[in-house]
Amino acid sequence: MNALASKLAALIRSVGPLSIADYMAAALGDPEHGYYTTRNAIGLDGDFITAPEISQMFGELIAIWCLTAYEAMGSPETVHLVELGPGRGTLMADLLRAARTHPAFRAAVSVHLVEMSPTLREAQRDRLTGLATPRWHDRLDQVPEGPLLVVANEFFDALPIRQFVKTEHGWRERVVGLNDDGDLAFGVGAGTIDPAHLPSGADEVPVGAVAEINRPAEAIMAGLARRLRESNGAAIVFDYGHTRSGFGETFQAVRAHRFADPLDNPGECDITAHVDFEVLARTARSEGARVHGPVTQGDFLLAMGLLERAGGLGHGKSPEVQEEIVTAVNRLAGPEEMGVLFKVLAVSAPTLKLPGFESL
Repeated sequence: MNALASKLAALIRSVGPLSIADYMAAALGDPEHGYYTTRNAIGLDGDFITAPEISQMFGELIAIWCLTAYEAMGSPETVHLVELGPGRGTLMADLLRAARTHPAFRAAVSVHLVEMSPTLREAQRDRLTGLATPRWHDRLDQVPEGPLLVVANEFFDALPIRQFVKTEHGWRERVVGLNDDGDLAFGVGAGTIDPAHLPSGADEVPVGAVAEINRPAEAIMAGLARRLRESNGAAIVFDYGHTRSGFGETFQAVRAHRFADPLDNPGECDITAHVDFEVLARTARSEGARVHGPVTQGDFLLAMGLLERAGGLGHGKSPEVQEEIVTAVNRLAGPEEMGVLFKVLAVSAPTLKLPGFESL
């Protein structure tokens, strides 16, 4: 049992079992031992790899999207370019490099990074040296008022979820407690939930079915949608998840690019859950924002010109470089890779039309 597991076990012995949300928040954000607060584990030599780390093409295509959205907003004199959960800063760096050909946009942009990890903030500072002087925030609501362009790549999947299990006695909350050996273990607590707050069909699914809800994701999307409606702004979200709400367990951990037990050595592996895009879209609409998509990441990137950019990037290069580019295209957009599992959702002020969704 590692240090964080021992800390959580002591807490459980003192106050009782933890919700999945409380466990997830501690595993990722504990100030001393949390995964995101103590390490930079993105990349081939880490625990997982994100789309910006696969190829510069990802950030470049998002730059095109941001530029087009900026023009649809009426090219305001100032705009806050915000990234939620910016990782090592790779996406923002590629975006800003690609935007150098549009000096009016670059002059209007101020860069804001919403990041909780001191370790990742340092990595972002290093990556963006010479490109921007960003301002860091712990929360989106700390970004100053004004027109917004927001990018969120693999941000919502790391927000703490709650799980409920259908039992013979109704829906009960799934918790993390201790087994007879004193180790962390899943259990079913006394907490209940009205099935009306779960996806439709909660009364018909069999005993043992699992439902997941993510109130932090809903709250963040609600606040974001309100600001976009009021500021004539736009946001784009990339993440793995489902387009229709349903039932099933998606709580998972990854370590060294392999799935791991989420209760094994908390703080030493990435813990996530699939994003419910139907809930995000419904939440945004309820705040008066316009919703575009969701569509698959593969369809979106192809609509934004991925193949054309790959051809230009590989033109005149060695066969080895061209093969690397082809591999990157397949990883980003291929149906067996990120192309289908990952979805793209855009949210904007009601009057805006945004690229990448027109014919999908």
